[in-house]
Amino acid sequence: MKIVAWNVSGLRSCVSKGCVEYLLRENADIICLSEVKCRSEEEVPVKMKLRNYHAYWNVEKGMSGVGLLSKLQPLRVSFVCCYVVNAGRGLKTLDKRLEWNKIFDEYIKSLDKKKPVIIAGDLNVAHNEIDLANPQSNHKTAGFTKEEREGFTKFLSYGFIDTFRELYPDQTGAYTFWSYMRNARAKNVGWRLDYFIVSKRFMSKVKDNIIRSSVKGSDHCPIVLYLKV
Repeated sequence: MKIVAWNVSGLRSCVSKGCVEYLLRENADIICLSEVKCRSEEEVPVKMKLRNYHAYWNVEKGMSGVGLLSKLQPLRVSFVCCYVVNAGRGLKTLDKRLEWNKIFDEYIKSLDKKKPVIIAGDLNVAHNEIDLANPQSNHKTAGFTKEEREGFTKFLSYGFIDTFRELYPDQTGAYTFWSYMRNARAKNVGWRLDYFIVSKRFMSKVKDNIIRSSVKGSDHCPIVLYLKV
């Protein structure tokens, strides 16, 4: 089984840059899209109505929005496709982010009591220094503050695993986001902000987690999770 997660940073823009063609080539069983930036389902581009996929959108005006496409129509499932609160320029929304963390943690723990959980998407935090190109100059930058990193460590301690880092504990230069400024992507000056997190007891089902760093269309690239079925 294959799952793709991608922060498209505006679905209409990403579609114009070839994201549909990539998704069709990838041929994933489940596609998780975040930061789609559509004000309603009517604004979802027609090209995103992919054949053989059931689509579910959570979009509204003024919100980042997410979408989930699945080849199988589920009877009942809780699948967490998310775009996490950004602490913002000057950390102006850091308190909001930390409050969101508490609510999110409790919600995920409640789901985990019933069945193993897969979390897919942009978590807006680089967990450790290995997860961004310039850690020393970013300790007070949104996404790499002590508070956000400690919050992520605390969340994992509840029985969850960062699948990429579990599989590739020492891999450097593995990023999923690059600023549009200063030719950052070409220089690979990036951050790993996008994750597949799974319940610890589900890790045995994980075959691989791949970062599609060569796929363009957004300031983030897709990530792919392979599962044993």
